[in-house]
Amino acid sequence: MSKNKKIISWIMLLIWMSIIFYMSHQPGDISSGQSDLVVKALNFIGIELNEYFGELTTLIVRKVAHFSEYLILFLLACNVSKFYIKNKKNMIYSIVFVFLYACTDEIHQYFIPGRSMSFKDVLIDTSGAVIGYLVIKLIKAIKIKKD
Repeated sequence: MSKNKKIISWIMLLIWMSIIFYMSHQPGDISSGQSDLVVKALNFIGIELNEYFGELTTLIVRKVAHFSEYLILFLLACNVSKFYIKNKKNMIYSIVFVFLYACTDEIHQYFIPGRSMSFKDVLIDTSGAVIGYLVIKLIKAIKIKKD
């Protein structure tokens, strides 16, 4: 694999980690406002989550965001780790990496006004990585079956 792919993979991973850090550094009121903005955008395109979930809508949007951003982190971590770990363990190491990053992210949030530290969020974040792992395994199994 080329050196450029390796460098680009690292850059993408570090940028994504920085985005997660930046989003976690937002005070509670700003973070909630961003979630409300997502709900309004969904309402604008015709997805009325408030009708189904009521007051839980913002919470659901926030947890789906946690799950999604760490699913992406897992994929980017896998993309980097494949340069260093030549066997199937790279995905397991990537899940561990996501778990550890999620832990540090929650510790970081503890020091941000209006935010709190939640092990439940670490589990949601890590579940994004686990689902990513399962999807990759499923795709590989389907490809093998086709051949």
